[in-house]
Amino acid sequence: MDTIRVGVVGVRRGSGFARGAGPHLGMELVALCDSWEERLKPVGEELGVATYSEYAKFLEHDMDAVVLANYFHQHAPFAIEALDAGLHVMTETAACFTLAEGVALVEAVERSGKTYMFAENYPYMVFNQEMRRLYNDGEIGEFVYGEGEYVHPIDADGKNRLSPGIHHWRNWVPATYYCTHALAPLMFITDTRPVKVNAFVMTHRPDDPVWPLTARRNDAASMIALRMDNGAVAKLLQVGLRGHGVWVRVHGSRGQMENMREGDRNRLHLRQERFEEEGEAVDKVYLPEFPQHQQEAQKAGHGGGDFFMNYHFAQAIRTGEPPYFDVYRGVAASIVGPLAYRSALGDSNTVAVPDFRKQADRDAFRDDHWNPDPTRRTPADPWPSVLGDVQPTAQGIARARKTWDEMGYTGE
Repeated sequence: MDTIRVGVVGVRRGSGFARGAGPHLGMELVALCDSWEERLKPVGEELGVATYSEYAKFLEHDMDAVVLANYFHQHAPFAIEALDAGLHVMTETAACFTLAEGVALVEAVERSGKTYMFAENYPYMVFNQEMRRLYNDGEIGEFVYGEGEYVHPIDADGKNRLSPGIHHWRNWVPATYYCTHALAPLMFITDTRPVKVNAFVMTHRPDDPVWPLTARRNDAASMIALRMDNGAVAKLLQVGLRGHGVWVRVHGSRGQMENMREGDRNRLHLRQERFEEEGEAVDKVYLPEFPQHQQEAQKAGHGGGDFFMNYHFAQAIRTGEPPYFDVYRGVAASIVGPLAYRSALGDSNTVAVPDFRKQADRDAFRDDHWNPDPTRRTPADPWPSVLGDVQPTAQGIARARKTWDEMGYTGE
């Protein structure tokens, strides 16, 4: 196939995709799109590509594929529009924001016949790729229990820079929604899917020194318990707790593995007691290598994950074979977020995870638009916090606006 011409939506996070979609992968960046023109124009000039502030005009550009790095809660509608325009699509997390969007996205991919890839980068970190290899080789037996953690505390000004505008999604998205960095590695390593969810949300405490200085109205963090389709149990921990770290732990019927919490966190710890087998027990810590493209991956962001997303997207387009994180796995991981929030609001009751490969499950949720976006809230929709309609402090809004002014952000 000739060079794959790619357009990227969202120049902030999208700049990483834009710079990674190069000739070494047989890709060529041809266009950028962002509604924030003051930021769009300089990046477009730097990269020497066309720029668009209107998505409809952007889709008319002569290109083969679109990478969506726009706002978290807007991916599915943008993806559907691009698929219907005959373009391949790779979209950042989350694949969909509501259950209805998940159904619509699955059906748009099937209707289009185009490649769709869920751009979840954490599974492609070196220790997760190594754990997938070990699991597939039978080194720890069958998946029994796993833990995924994505804990990312940040200072008040950093939070405000990441979320310019009162209605920016980071200022209100519930703590369960940003769950795929913790979940997707476990799915990738063990080739399992979630089928049931129970969730618990941790609210901000009165002595938290950061939250009152931001424009945020959501909760601090969440813990999600999952039953997987092979019977295993998984625990996810995500977002704003103290103690930054990305950690994955997998217990099997014959062994256990995890990346290290201290020192070089890319190191892997493998343990095999071998109680009833011949041979000595294994207890080793080592630094794995990427299974391929070691040098290219080491130069990329998010522990090499950003390289492998572009790589696998290009491979899928060229071969016509769906990537591992196709629309079905992408939607399955993403809908855990809203379903977990329903669980948390229901006293952490058990909520079933539908399988949108099945027509009956699609039909049951195709009109389920339940969502916590305060800008389009109906009386049937939840607030962004389990405490209800929590409002940012006047001090927090003032601090945030000062940061936004310094950034050159002029919106609300």
